[in-house]
Amino acid sequence: MILGDQLVSTIPERCRVCYTCVRDCPAKAIRISNGQAEVIRERCIGCGNCVQVCSQKAKRVHDSIPEVRALRRSGRRMAAIVAPSFPAEFSDVHPRHLVGMLRRLGFDLVVEVAFGADLVARRYRQLLDEDRSRRWIATTCPAIVTYIEKYHPDLVPHLAPVASPMTATARALHELHGDDLAIVFIGPCLAKKVEAARHGEHPEVDSALTFRECRDLLRAEGIGPDADRASDFDPPHPGLGAIFPISGGMPQTAGIQEDLLTNEVITATGIENFTLAIAEFEKGALDARLLEMLSCRGCIMGAGMSTDAPLFRRRTAVSQYARRLLSSFDPGEHKAVLSRLSRLDMGEVFAVDDTRMPSPSDAELAEILHRLGKDDPEDELNCGACGYATCREHAVAIHKGLAETEMCLPYTVERLRDSLDELHASHEQLATVRQALINAEKLASMGQLSAGIAHEVNNPLGVILLYANMMLDDHAEGTEQREDLEMIVEQAERCKKVVSGLLNFARKNKVSLRSVDVENLVDRCLKAIIVPEKVELAVEHEMADPVADVDGDQLIQVISNLVVNAIEAMPGGGRITVTTRSDAEEFQIMVRDDGTGIAKEHLSRIFEPLYTTKQMGKGTGLGLAVTYGIVKMHRGRIDVFTNDDPAAGSTGTTFKVSLPRFSPALHGGEGGDGNGVRGGSA
Repeated sequence: MILGDQLVSTIPERCRVCYTCVRDCPAKAIRISNGQAEVIRERCIGCGNCVQVCSQKAKRVHDSIPEVRALRRSGRRMAAIVAPSFPAEFSDVHPRHLVGMLRRLGFDLVVEVAFGADLVARRYRQLLDEDRSRRWIATTCPAIVTYIEKYHPDLVPHLAPVASPMTATARALHELHGDDLAIVFIGPCLAKKVEAARHGEHPEVDSALTFRECRDLLRAEGIGPDADRASDFDPPHPGLGAIFPISGGMPQTAGIQEDLLTNEVITATGIENFTLAIAEFEKGALDARLLEMLSCRGCIMGAGMSTDAPLFRRRTAVSQYARRLLSSFDPGEHKAVLSRLSRLDMGEVFAVDDTRMPSPSDAELAEILHRLGKDDPEDELNCGACGYATCREHAVAIHKGLAETEMCLPYTVERLRDSLDELHASHEQLATVRQALINAEKLASMGQLSAGIAHEVNNPLGVILLYANMMLDDHAEGTEQREDLEMIVEQAERCKKVVSGLLNFARKNKVSLRSVDVENLVDRCLKAIIVPEKVELAVEHEMADPVADVDGDQLIQVISNLVVNAIEAMPGGGRITVTTRSDAEEFQIMVRDDGTGIAKEHLSRIFEPLYTTKQMGKGTGLGLAVTYGIVKMHRGRIDVFTNDDPAAGSTGTTFKVSLPRFSPALHGGEGGDGNGVRGGSA
């Protein structure tokens, strides 16, 4: 791996932003930006948890196969060093067949990293014997080392200055076969790719393949098990180092027992355990001389493995292989090799790489929590849906630029609810505007039609009335012929009235605005209306200032139409209340009746010309259409509230006319657009 390359990246089209990777990243190296999960290279420790937990396979790991192919083309001698967890991965392939397959890939040597584990274990034993007062953190897991360098820099002096088994094996092979030997590590760990790049331009390990990549490369080359080409691992051969990848394997290899009484060594594996162990170690709560940690539950569970076998089946595979290996173990040969490599440098240097970010102040934290709708402690649900254990951790991550407020599920649900309410309100407004446009189109088309009809019918009607009246003079009262002629005159007069209404509706009237005392105008209008004995007419004036800019004559027509309709809606009598109200911008005239109400199926059509629910001869269907037109010309609106169901409450209808109090034309400024009709139920 080229130093500085991104180890893990996100495939955007696959990421569903479920925050699982955020939740399982011990380093919180996942940034959510614009609804997209992004691995931050500088913060990543290479544990591979994000790769393992992503059900959508949205995490892409740096591909080392091109590097291996380039090494093969270079002509250098190549050695494959295989991690001791290989029996858990290649349980379907005999070890000798696996070695033969790797040789066919072009590797001149195939060596077990378990031998390097023997070297490392011996060095740990020596380290503990040299100074019994020191407390050490094992450095066998590169993800753990990186985590401490980045997030617990004060503990870097406690990192045991011992190379990993991979590095130890590489150094041994260089000692035995020369520095020009190209070495490729094959194992279960993603962090090994970064560890291999630690030494820059002069790496001890030239590349690191995961077991998954190794399988992919073998498949691409068409290489499978072949009994005729089976082969044994090359020396140096390992001993107890074969159990190194199992949790607690390193202390057992080194002959250091995890004794609950002495607490000489403590082993912690997995995200939750190793982070807790480091925190306790930093506080001084652990008195262990050696803290051995793995970011996975043992190297047999590494993110670079392709097998889906459960933990204990993998553990059993490694243990069985180790037993078979030790059954043919030659202590003399092993001791001789260790003696030959006694001067081999087993040291390693670690450096602080502090990537911690400053935490927010109490005030900044409170402000972020307020944005999330968490003003009180009981608002902090700590549901973990955002990927953080607590709401405060999420707020801290937002401050550090690692998270977004939308990651909070309760916050998002509340925002969605608000958005739905806003959409509902917008939908109602659009429906109102749409209905107003429909009414306007109907009025325009009906106006043109009405004008044409009125002009065509008016002249024949005049002739009919003229001759009918002339004939009336020739017939005495009480005769049958006179009664027929009177019927003709009556119906012709009715037709003339309808035509007159059509002309008034179609005429392009203009408002003549002037300052009017609205209360006085309403009183004068109501006095001119004939009210039946069973109907009570009441007036309630609630205007702070009764003066408004209106066309008085047209406003009288509006009031008259509404009151007459209210009277006709109460054939059995009742009460009509006319109310006037005002504020600084507009005034309202409301006409409320106790009548039968308007059925819902009629409500959307009441302002259409010639539409009426009255009996034949009782109305022309033009009153409300004319009223609507006058209100629109005044740049006002008319609302209808009605109930025709006695079970739902008192029946009746209220028409509310809202008009602007002052006209820009009279008082300066420019006028705005008129508003449409809105209907509603009481």
